[in-house]
Amino acid sequence: MSEKINLIAVCGPNASGKTRLGVELALEHDGEILSVDSRQVYRGMDIGTGKDLEDYDTPSGRVPYHLIDIVEPDQNYTLWQYQGDFYRAFREIDERGRMPIAVGGTGLYLEAVLKQYEIPDIPENSELRGELMQLSKEELEKRLRECDPELHGRTDTTNKKRIVRALEVEFYGREHPVRWGHENPPNIRPLVIGVQWERQELRRRIEARLDARLEQGMVMEVRGLMDRGIGEQRLDQLGMEYRHIARFLCGRVEYGPMREKLLGDIGRLAKRQETYFRGMERRGTPVHWVKGGDIDAAREIVSGALG
Repeated sequence: MSEKINLIAVCGPNASGKTRLGVELALEHDGEILSVDSRQVYRGMDIGTGKDLEDYDTPSGRVPYHLIDIVEPDQNYTLWQYQGDFYRAFREIDERGRMPIAVGGTGLYLEAVLKQYEIPDIPENSELRGELMQLSKEELEKRLRECDPELHGRTDTTNKKRIVRALEVEFYGREHPVRWGHENPPNIRPLVIGVQWERQELRRRIEARLDARLEQGMVMEVRGLMDRGIGEQRLDQLGMEYRHIARFLCGRVEYGPMREKLLGDIGRLAKRQETYFRGMERRGTPVHWVKGGDIDAAREIVSGALG
């Protein structure tokens, strides 16, 4: 098995059924789940981030999972940290003779570990980010080009947040040494499965999932974070669910409009996720697509790859 493939990855947009598919494959191939989600790392953010922890409990026992609930929500957790934690967990699973199965919708995180991107190890500067985000993408790109033409050439300048991050790296590096990447990353040979749905059906699933999460107590989850001292600014950074619900709890918006805005944002995120995974294909990572969460099709793909 390890001669060819030593990692199965299941990716796709929100509400596509990635976790359940990953769990099914883990049961069949003696696997353990590696979460590929930029927010599921935070404790106390269960409903809003869609951890779906109940999916890991099966009639055959609990499927082990990793990289979930590992930091507090008031801590900044960087992509560099995630990359290192992923590599450590991958090695531990592999050394146990089990199959690592990466599951999630944060495309940048998945691509960073599969392609071993050399991520800079620098802290986030919230004040600087706030100032830079006030500028236009064109102004930011010009500033980055003037500051560091080489870094400009290595930055995705179609994405404003990534230009801001590059400038953050540039400014930090003027006064501190910057460490890039991790020493001796593992040799990962992945099989990537992408879950896709017809656009209208995906929208229906997203709306049904949002309403289910609201009924499960997502508003109370956000209130609990606020009661623990997590401020509105930090909640805004933790994603759209926490941003919109915090505004509702602070009296800035009524419940109905809050739900509609949140639903629209989740739909737009799903579209960006799909676009990112398609981009991964163009950048050289083969993705085997299955329609409608077709478990049998995924099983066939995995069985063929493992031989």
